[in-house]
Amino acid sequence: RRSQAMKLGFLFRGLLLAFALLSPASSLRPLKEQSRSWGDEWLFVKKEDNNIGPFSSWNISGTYRGNWKFTESANISARFPDFKKSEGSSIVELMSTPTKITGVHYVQGVIIFHDVFDNDREGGGAQIRVEGVYIWPFRQLRMVANSGKDGELGLEEDYFLSNPYHLLGVFSSQVFQESPRVWRKKKSQVQDIEKHCNIEIAAQVSRIPSLQSDGEHDRYHLEGLMESPSADEDGDCFSPLLLNATSVNIEVYYNKAVNYTLMVTFVSFLQVLLLIRQMEHSNTQSGAAKVSILMIGQQAIMDAYLCLLHLTAGILVESLFNAFATAAFFKFVVFSIFEMRYLLAIWKASRPANSGEGWGAMRRELSVLYSRFYGILLGGILVMYEFHSYLRPILLLMYSFWIPQIVTNIIRDSRKPLHPHYILGMTITRLAIPLYVFGCPNNFMRIQPDKTWCVCLCTFMGFQSLVLLVQHYFGSRCFIPRQILPEKYSYYRRFDQDSNRTTDCVICMAAIDLSQRSGDCMVTPCDHFFHSGCLQRWMDIKMECPTCRRSLPPA
Repeated sequence: RRSQAMKLGFLFRGLLLAFALLSPASSLRPLKEQSRSWGDEWLFVKKEDNNIGPFSSWNISGTYRGNWKFTESANISARFPDFKKSEGSSIVELMSTPTKITGVHYVQGVIIFHDVFDNDREGGGAQIRVEGVYIWPFRQLRMVANSGKDGELGLEEDYFLSNPYHLLGVFSSQVFQESPRVWRKKKSQVQDIEKHCNIEIAAQVSRIPSLQSDGEHDRYHLEGLMESPSADEDGDCFSPLLLNATSVNIEVYYNKAVNYTLMVTFVSFLQVLLLIRQMEHSNTQSGAAKVSILMIGQQAIMDAYLCLLHLTAGILVESLFNAFATAAFFKFVVFSIFEMRYLLAIWKASRPANSGEGWGAMRRELSVLYSRFYGILLGGILVMYEFHSYLRPILLLMYSFWIPQIVTNIIRDSRKPLHPHYILGMTITRLAIPLYVFGCPNNFMRIQPDKTWCVCLCTFMGFQSLVLLVQHYFGSRCFIPRQILPEKYSYYRRFDQDSNRTTDCVICMAAIDLSQRSGDCMVTPCDHFFHSGCLQRWMDIKMECPTCRRSLPPA
């Protein structure tokens, strides 16, 4: 029985090899081409069950995350010129389609190497395009690629398209003759190209147990060796490189992305409610003039960036377009309707002298305001693109939007310009997105958490909101030494007292007793007398003298 089993095994291997060598090359190409968008094909690939033979259940298409490192015996002088480090992270994108040969899949994809260069280099990654075959009965994945001229990675025009039929013949013979240690260096049978590095990848595919897999879909692990056995004599090609990668469950990331967009939508809705509350709090000309236009403008620019970012993500990933478009729409509503409307109200309140002029002057003022806003918006995009490696400091600078209001309160000695609910609510909702991106270890963008930066951001925002609350309850200049404060007009100043003099408050039309010096009487710079409560309520509406319409200083 044992001898019969061995004979059957050799017979099966011989039939598979003969069938592979005699089949036409076109049989290894996919049976049908599927039309997919760029985002669906490379970022959110969904595994499909194929009913072509008993070996089609292991569909290894998808995204794999892992790491790479040179072997311990690697010679530094023989490494690839672009690889300045010994190890780093990697991402593998594979598309596997069944062929007419049972148990054989045609595979093509991209391998992206991160952490390749030194810290002083701007770029940090390189990529190569690969193709090959996946032989299911032996769990073997064999791929080849060509790196380009003079050892340059990522040059699409130098991509070496190999013959899959020839590859299957080469790889099948290697699979049958190898020991379990499949990555043993041997002479490559792929034709060499002068001054090119012919890359060969041999990997073992294993299925992760269902208890360790997320969701109902299977996950796979790739472990193999990438080498260049036909390296040039000048040493431009690299030494063997170990690769380890585990497939990413796309359904889990899809659900995480949808949940993220729901969070952004909910946060935007809360920000709309907070803006309405603040606009009601400062619905008068005097109240709007106390609010810093730079503070509202900076928040509007942040929301405009978030709107463009989510809309771009929805366009790139077509399967998530509805979710990201909804989040982008709510951000558009926040900045274009509410924040821009509030911005115009503040601008109009701070220029009461221009309200009586013609529409020509008003249009010129508005054009200047809009040109500055959109100029800063476009300029900020260029700055972030040019200095993308300093993204965290730039974000920290953008989240200093409370500072203009703090400075405005000190200069103008404004009384309660912002509602406390608006201060606390905006501080918390503005922190939601950066804390998710840089603080959540399971974020769908797969960004490594940075706890130090998150703590710094929360501390910075908390300090700003605390200063605003102190100014609200204890005065705008309560923490400023009196010696450095500018002179402030006193509405309770001394005046020439005349015991026989009487006057009426033009606000309430009641008499004011000037014979007794008390806190119930306030005097304007234009020497008009009013009750303290009457004038304070008036100045909450207009900073003008009720009698002569002259501008009044802050109380």
